[in-house]
Amino acid sequence: MRNQGIAIYYAAGILLTLIALPEKLLLTKAKAAPPILRVGMELSYPPFEMTDSAGQPKGISVELAKSLGKSLGRPILIENIAFDGLIPALRTGTIDCIISSMTSTPERAKAIAFSNPYLKTGLTLLVGRDSPILSPEDITKPGVRIAVKLGTSAHKYAAQQLQKADVFVLDMESAAVLEVMQGKVDAFIYDSLSVYRHHRRHPKATRAILNPFRQETWAIGLRKQDITLLQEINKFLQEFKDTGGFEKLGEQFLPEEKAYFKANNIPFYF
Repeated sequence: MRNQGIAIYYAAGILLTLIALPEKLLLTKAKAAPPILRVGMELSYPPFEMTDSAGQPKGISVELAKSLGKSLGRPILIENIAFDGLIPALRTGTIDCIISSMTSTPERAKAIAFSNPYLKTGLTLLVGRDSPILSPEDITKPGVRIAVKLGTSAHKYAAQQLQKADVFVLDMESAAVLEVMQGKVDAFIYDSLSVYRHHRRHPKATRAILNPFRQETWAIGLRKQDITLLQEINKFLQEFKDTGGFEKLGEQFLPEEKAYFKANNIPFYF
């Protein structure tokens, strides 16, 4: 009987304590803020990944990341990481996903998972005005000097397919363009949009060979174990496409390029 009385006493005490607790404290777990989605990208690839005059992230990939965060109900944090450091950062947990104009390749898919493709592109050539390169076939000739950016799909392509060429691997895209302009290399292999934009900036010193000789797609990179996040991202990408999200980004950031590519029957990104 005494033990029963003690039990009732303690039960009443616990009940009174719970009643006395602030409502905010009781609902803390239920109202906990959603986890931040840490998105990795290299902010040096306009108009997809760049910064504005105040140093804040800006561009197509940034807007895509913001829309993804809104769809998932999660705040986002953009982490500016060198391109060749993005996959290591993802695998070590520094970031949760990669949205950085990254080509989905079989080699990368061995280390990370990829979403469904959200953009089509391809490898093209920026060549000097007096370069002997007239078509993609010419870069396979012995002694041709080719520039590529470190860690890109063009870098891997050159290493695997251009055994007879002299391949120069550079850290910066701008450095590769300068090599072309100064005649130190015969061609720079990169995506069609970037090649077009560099040629437009330097029309007297360069030529653009814009029909892709190798088709590629871009996708969002994730850790292989993040299956739920992968499913959520794939659902978002389909809805974003169906509601015209990509078309709007193209009109906002690439109106001139989109019109030029269409007029010249060159495959466009979106």
